[in-house]
Amino acid sequence: MPQAHMKLSCFLLLLLVAVSLAICSVGQQFVYSSFAGANITLGGAAAVTTTGLLELTNGTLRQKAHAIHPAPFRFREPAARNRTVRSFSASFVFGILCPDTNNCGHGIVLFVAPGGFNFSAAFPSQYLGLVNNSTNGAAANHIFGVELDTDQNNEFRDIDGNHVGIDVNGLTSLASSSAGYFGDDGILHNLTLASGTAMQVWVDYDGEEKLITVAMAALGTAKPVKPLLSKTCDLSTVLTDTAYVGFSSATGSFNSQHYVLGWSFAMDGPAPAIDISKLPKLPRFGLKRHPKLAQIIPPVATTAFIFAAGTLIVLLIRRRLKYSELREDWEVEFGPHRFSYKDLFRATGGFKEKNLLGVGGFGRVYKGVLPAPKLEIAVKKVSHDSKQGMKEFIAEVVSIGRLQHRNLAQLHGYCRRKGELLLVYEYMSNGSLDRHLYGDGEKPVLDWDKSSKATPLTDVFAFGIFLLEVTCGQRPIRQNSQGEQLMLVDWVLEHWHRGSLAETVDTKLHSYDAGEACLALKLGLLCSHPLSNSRPGMRQVVRYLNEDVQLPELTLTNESFQILALMQNEGFDSYIMSYPSSMESVTTLSSLVEET
Repeated sequence: MPQAHMKLSCFLLLLLVAVSLAICSVGQQFVYSSFAGANITLGGAAAVTTTGLLELTNGTLRQKAHAIHPAPFRFREPAARNRTVRSFSASFVFGILCPDTNNCGHGIVLFVAPGGFNFSAAFPSQYLGLVNNSTNGAAANHIFGVELDTDQNNEFRDIDGNHVGIDVNGLTSLASSSAGYFGDDGILHNLTLASGTAMQVWVDYDGEEKLITVAMAALGTAKPVKPLLSKTCDLSTVLTDTAYVGFSSATGSFNSQHYVLGWSFAMDGPAPAIDISKLPKLPRFGLKRHPKLAQIIPPVATTAFIFAAGTLIVLLIRRRLKYSELREDWEVEFGPHRFSYKDLFRATGGFKEKNLLGVGGFGRVYKGVLPAPKLEIAVKKVSHDSKQGMKEFIAEVVSIGRLQHRNLAQLHGYCRRKGELLLVYEYMSNGSLDRHLYGDGEKPVLDWDKSSKATPLTDVFAFGIFLLEVTCGQRPIRQNSQGEQLMLVDWVLEHWHRGSLAETVDTKLHSYDAGEACLALKLGLLCSHPLSNSRPGMRQVVRYLNEDVQLPELTLTNESFQILALMQNEGFDSYIMSYPSSMESVTTLSSLVEET
């Protein structure tokens, strides 16, 4: 009978051991591609969402959470002689949502812990819900973990606020690195743990080599060949024979949400692959836990829309006024030649100073380019307040299409706007004579290869003044040091009288023919004769210049006022009478011309 009882006791003991081994060995691996309906032991703030996410923290400050696989794993075989911990592997997909990656906390830990471990005594914040200030680092913990830490704590000698670390019995990492992965090029590519995007982590322990490796990458990227962390550590002195695997997470004084999307684990082999296509989606930060936003956002958005619409209307009205124009009945005939102010404004770059060509008696002239057909133009702005400017404007508009000459800038059209009159001319790239004569350019010597054809009366006089200006390099009218006006023609005439005509030649003309210069000066005086019928015709001028005939000698007269009266009786037009050089120079010059 006692022998029978002993046999029964041995049988029950063997049965108990077998059941225990069966319980520990059931499911040597597991994989969750979604946590919907999963049998997970949850603690603290942890919860499974309706979409299948394992939510560790929900954004509430200073909270902790735990999620543990319900069945333990046997990490050490009782019959093994060396009592070493078996190899194991884990993989998981996580996401951390934080409004400010510079102020985020605190992170997630994948851990292996003994049964009966007191998680209730753990602290949140920097302790990650795993230990507290008195148990951190204690050998009695028998905990192994891999931390994803989003806050730097000097207490644990953290390297930065975005790192991955290998932990044993506490949160002072045996090895750590800034989050990232090594590409095929061997270069570390950084990742941000709290970026709000899903990332995958692989943790492997080789029981024979006693080697822990950790790798990570963006979701959908293959496991890197080179791990992020590699640390030799014999976990046989750390882990108990049977232990549980799970996650711990915590928040501190900053708002953060920690999620696990998928998870797999295996003993003595690689963890099963997680089906990425079945993973739930990460939420956008802040939408779940802030239902009041649904009441706040609509009125704020409506107010912002009304403000934006009002601003747009004001801008459109100002833009319309900016390009508004004036129209009158007399313009109907010239409508096809009218430009819009908007086109001219854009063509000239808003009439900027860098496009200013010059300033005339009636306004300012700007260079511009019309987009179609890439036409270069010169736009003269004339003031409405100028009576003379208005007369010039109307005269120019009426002449559109009627007055054309190769030596005249072609008028393309016009525009009228309140306070402004605009004339659009063909752009002449050579600039003005004034700029070539008196500017500080690199070409002080004029190299004209063409001359104009002028009328016998007015244009011969203008040509004479032109000859004097070019040869002397002086303006028709200038002021001396006493503020008195000096006339170019009088100055040249005075030097001719003294016999020092060569002294009037422009000093910039370093190399020239003295005879040709004197010819130009004398011909200029002759063409500037106050008596129109005493001036040579242009054909005769050409003969003088070609030296086909000899230029007649000049003589003096003192009948200046009589000559002025005679000029008026001769019908000298008002435009020439208003020319400064002609009015002043007649006080000394008459020139009696003897035709030869």
